[in-house]
Amino acid sequence: MVRLMLAAAAAALALTACAAPAEEGVSRAALADDGRAIAEAQCASCHAVGEYGASPNAAAPPLRYVLAEHGGEVLAEELINGIQVAHPMPDFQFNPQGVDALIVYLQSIQEPPPS
Repeated sequence: MVRLMLAAAAAALALTACAAPAEEGVSRAALADDGRAIAEAQCASCHAVGEYGASPNAAAPPLRYVLAEHGGEVLAEELINGIQVAHPMPDFQFNPQGVDALIVYLQSIQEPPPS
């Protein structure tokens, strides 16, 4: 069952890599840089936002694992509409350009979550 879930997550991650195109005239590297800045400003108080390290809030998963659980398109829609999760989280919304940048950044740091 875990293998099936990991395979589905990997497939979803591969599809989302194609689903978040760089904005016209903006490189993926520039979007990833903008996305990292957004993650640091909006998410770092609870989540680990880089390629390593633990989250400051133990209940908040490191962002390098979130696309395995929430696919890029689903996460993008939730961020635009105001993400709703089971645990307490700040009430915020992102504009579509910010979401695109954040998703590109997340794609650049993703790894499978530990089992």
